[in-house]
Amino acid sequence: MTIQFIDTAQIQQHISFAGLIDHLRAAHRAPAPEVERLLMQHRTADGVDQAVLVWPAWQHGSSLGVKVVTMFPANTAVPAVQGVYVLFDGMTGSPQAVIDGTELTYWKTAADSALGADMLARPDARNLLMVGAGALAPHLIRAYQAIRPGLERVVVWNRSPDKASRVAGSVRGTPASAAADLQTAVRDADIVCCATSSHAPLVLGAWLRPGTHLDLIGGYTPDMREADDTAVRRARVFVDSRWFTVEHAGDLTQPIASGAITSADIQGDLFELCGGQVQGRTDPQEITLFKSGGGAHLDLMTAQYIALQCVD
Repeated sequence: MTIQFIDTAQIQQHISFAGLIDHLRAAHRAPAPEVERLLMQHRTADGVDQAVLVWPAWQHGSSLGVKVVTMFPANTAVPAVQGVYVLFDGMTGSPQAVIDGTELTYWKTAADSALGADMLARPDARNLLMVGAGALAPHLIRAYQAIRPGLERVVVWNRSPDKASRVAGSVRGTPASAAADLQTAVRDADIVCCATSSHAPLVLGAWLRPGTHLDLIGGYTPDMREADDTAVRRARVFVDSRWFTVEHAGDLTQPIASGAITSADIQGDLFELCGGQVQGRTDPQEITLFKSGGGAHLDLMTAQYIALQCVD
């Protein structure tokens, strides 16, 4: 039995965001895999949440896999998110590949959000605001460049200005800079992409101008939040999947609990968008919101693509 071992360098060498986004688009038109979600959390004495996720997914007759990922936000010497993915043959159960789960997660998360934005952001979007300057931010910017090659400006905001400047300095192909004031940056943006570990809203709905697309990635627990009730109320709301968002992500659970929206206000997910069951953006002036849960099915789809592209 031959098992592929695929590390960060191989992923970066062999795959592209354009290719991965196309793969995810097609995969969402196929029958959905069976998925599960196990989250274990621990809060340290200084109030920092640590977590381990175990996410299996099984596409019967094709392939199955499981990702084990740790999230330690206080990490500075090593990435805050680390993990490993094991891909199995769906016919025999034999292991096929062991993949760097950290790099897979970066690519999966960025491509997931970019796929949603491709159907929800205005085609003429020119200004991207990246809220957050962690390890995921450069991947997200590159994924957005893949779906909107006409981007004219990338602005990065972070609580630490030095981190924002470093991410802005790493951007290639589009002029980029760090923002000093978040409110001003949101008001100027066509696309606002948030990838933070915030427990309180950063983006206020009053700041969003008509036609903006808001992408919320960071809040993966009920007590985490990146946008306020007004933002959710003003927008047409979509999710990558209902399984990993509606009952788990604070950007939805909290406004549902407050009565700002109901679960019926969620317009659709990527399966429905890609399959044509629901329509994405319907008007240039509407505000759209995409909440990413980044579930186990997306890890499996991404692992399938990586394994195919990284064949020796």
